[in-house]
Amino acid sequence: MQQRHHDRFQYFRELSNTSRNFYVSYVSQFINITDDTRVLEIGCGEGGNLLPFACLHCAVTGIDIHRGRIEQAISFFQQFGEKGTFVCHDFMTYPQPTTDAERFDLILVHDVVEHIPPSDKYHFFMHIHGFLRSGGIVFFGFPAWHNPFGGHQQLSVGLASKLPFIHLLPNPLYRCLLRVSGAAPDRIEELLGIKQARMTVERFEQLADSAEYTVADRTLWLINPHYEQKFSLKARKLWLLLAKLPYLRNYFTTSAFYVLRE
Repeated sequence: MQQRHHDRFQYFRELSNTSRNFYVSYVSQFINITDDTRVLEIGCGEGGNLLPFACLHCAVTGIDIHRGRIEQAISFFQQFGEKGTFVCHDFMTYPQPTTDAERFDLILVHDVVEHIPPSDKYHFFMHIHGFLRSGGIVFFGFPAWHNPFGGHQQLSVGLASKLPFIHLLPNPLYRCLLRVSGAAPDRIEELLGIKQARMTVERFEQLADSAEYTVADRTLWLINPHYEQKFSLKARKLWLLLAKLPYLRNYFTTSAFYVLRE
């Protein structure tokens, strides 16, 4: 496991840098970011993605199921002197707003959908509808399942955390490799859960269509924009021809950006 996963403030700063350098400009192509913009992040963690929007005077709200992450988000925002509302709750059961004033112009769902069990994914997409204002957009970002580290095995320890494509092994072999590398039982179960919840470009678009969203934009990245923070690698989009090839493109897509509209 990388040091950033232990130092949550470092992780917060890296996320905020990526959000400032990429997410803000990306969503600004589809929505005007003003003082009146209401932004919700589902699965906000420590809130790093939301900080640049708060700095632009947006009203930001983050929801996450992990209380420790919410407490860190509150603390980190205070350190930066920015305002944000953070709620510890399972989004799947979080009450939908009853008025348009309570809804959001922009909803961020970054590195979340690939963790949601397959049986819950459609309900997740549908539940988002109730939080979105008319004319608003939803920004999704996720790693395509088949890419070298699409199984998040970097969260493990030892040799398994450094090996690409091992998440594509059959479950018994994958579990054995994680265990031999020294991963704790709860981490192994988490990674196997991600394996079950896998997300591909094709599956995402099927879900978006079935939940009655329109894809306003799709951008597939060969080099994830966040890798500039993690590895000092310059972000690079997937070659246009390869991006059009179903299934094969998943092996090369380290991050998929989508903008959805109702």
